[in-house]
Amino acid sequence: MNIEELAALRDAATDKLAQKVTARQAELEAELERLAQYGKLTRKALVAPVAKPKKAEQSARKADETKDAVAEAA
Repeated sequence: MNIEELAALRDAATDKLAQKVTARQAELEAELERLAQYGKLTRKALVAPVAKPKKAEQSARKADETKDAVAEAA
């Protein structure tokens, strides 16, 4: 395959993928509209909250940083 054929194949694959993404997005938006009848959902409500690190993990990370700083100083 030469460069032109590869570029054309890439463009065709990109176009096909964009079509599929657009179709799926429309399906999901339609489903979201259908589900909205059960309650007012906002986009923020659909995003999962970010998990905060546990205190034990934070203290362990601080201890590691302290050890690294002491090792560098020595």
